Amino acid sequence: MTMHASIVNADVASIQKAAILLAEGKLVAFPTETVYGLGADATNDRAVAAIYAAKGRPQFNPLIIHVANPEALDGLIEWNETARLLAAQFWPGPLTLVLPRKKSCPVSLLASAGMDTLAVRIPSHPVAKQLLEAVKRPIAAPSANASGKLSPTTPIHVAESLYDKVDLILAGGKSQVGLESTVLNLTSTRPAILRPGGITREQLEKILGPIDIVSVAENTSLMSPGMLASHYAPNLPLRLNAMQAESDEGFLTFGPDILAKGGAQRLNLSPQGDLSEAAANLFTMLRQLDQSQLRGIAVMPIPNIGLGVAINDRLNRAAVR
Repeated sequence: MTMHASIVNADVASIQKAAILLAEGKLVAFPTETVYGLGADATNDRAVAAIYAAKGRPQFNPLIIHVANPEALDGLIEWNETARLLAAQFWPGPLTLVLPRKKSCPVSLLASAGMDTLAVRIPSHPVAKQLLEAVKRPIAAPSANASGKLSPTTPIHVAESLYDKVDLILAGGKSQVGLESTVLNLTSTRPAILRPGGITREQLEKILGPIDIVSVAENTSLMSPGMLASHYAPNLPLRLNAMQAESDEGFLTFGPDILAKGGAQRLNLSPQGDLSEAAANLFTMLRQLDQSQLRGIAVMPIPNIGLGVAINDRLNRAAVR
């Protein structure tokens, strides 16, 4: 019989316990005003990889980063006047803003799917606020359910969907909105809604004037609840399923790679063949090999199981020219 994750009522002690677990790289489900979120330390590559593993995500979609207050975003994103205006009006609340990430941003590249933008928000639920204040670090938190399943609005929903894949579930009642946050892209020429949600288009247009809406038909390769279809791909061409690299290629290997030959520079996603470790290293290592002195990047075969499906999905997308 599969055991459900531990559900505890949110109080000072359990929130502190949850903060400690997050700091240790564990997964904690917690209530927000929209739905329950599956939280992990956004600065910890392995913890972020654990989110994808727990949800069974077939792709590495960017994750929404939650913080306690606007000041906590100063080291993460590049503010602009529109973002400050919307933050003053709608935060804390169910609005996610997509903004350029700072070059020094400590958030895992896996959390933003390797891109130079970040989806951020400040939740208004008192338990979420207390948890974020206690942990004092940005928390990546998609909805706390298996991919493709209904979003969870109660702790029981989380337990039924994720079973033992989450280390702790903080119970804070039923989510008030019951619908994910509105995602607004502020990196395009005109603000654009990437995902409708708890804040309506009419509410936004009262402040901003006309805004765009990216439809599902226009955006079939949408890479997030947070980003447009343009996603990170190396400048250099990728050659997949390679067991040998040329002398002017970078070589991205996986597992025991003694049979793999060549490469001007070699990086191993996981010498032990651990797919979670490989996922955590994927974007960082791709960027390290994406250098002008190399002609291209060769990539060893990655097993197409578990997180390997998402790794291969991203590599296949990046290899398309």
